[in-house]
Amino acid sequence: MALAEVDDSHPKLITFLSSLLQRVSESNDIIDSEFQPNKHGTSAFHGLSRPNISIHTYLQRIFKYANCSPCCYVVAYVYLVRFTRRHPQLHINSYNVHRLLVTSVMVSAKFMDDRYYNNAYYAKVGGISTSEMNFLELDFLFGLGFHLNVSPTTFHTYCSHLHTQMINLHIPKLHFAEDDQPSLCAAKSAKIHLCFGADHQDESAHQKQQLAV
Repeated sequence: MALAEVDDSHPKLITFLSSLLQRVSESNDIIDSEFQPNKHGTSAFHGLSRPNISIHTYLQRIFKYANCSPCCYVVAYVYLVRFTRRHPQLHINSYNVHRLLVTSVMVSAKFMDDRYYNNAYYAKVGGISTSEMNFLELDFLFGLGFHLNVSPTTFHTYCSHLHTQMINLHIPKLHFAEDDQPSLCAAKSAKIHLCFGADHQDESAHQKQQLAV
């Protein structure tokens, strides 16, 4: 999937990502209500209550006002996968998905685009204070281990997977991910996470680089 194709299918990509995250959030909400009732304050991204705005409307709002390049949304998704993989105890649900979204898109735009809006602007778009936006950005960056680079191979793997799913016009069923097979998977803890096997090589190389420093 070329960058031009990402640009052409931009609105559809927004719809698909919001649908995917909605499915994951709802699944984890059900699991939490059964196994961890009233336990929502496990990270800086968790709110005390569910936002009234839907994930789809929220992502459309970011899309409308952020004016970032199409590739930023793919890279933001890569960051979300990396973040949840590094912090398996944090799973995406209705209490944190909105803050994770606006933070991942903002960080992606800063890394990918030559021009981008500041934190105060994204705070207004996201409906939070500037101080909270600043704190979430720092928490997200440290949570990623500042691993922001996305190789062309990883980018195109994510693009291809998303493009395939958008063509099929359905959300994939939740299942265990095999090596090098982009998918949603159910972790052993029974919490639903976003998993992409194709990113493992990037993660391993990054870890080796850190050890070598």
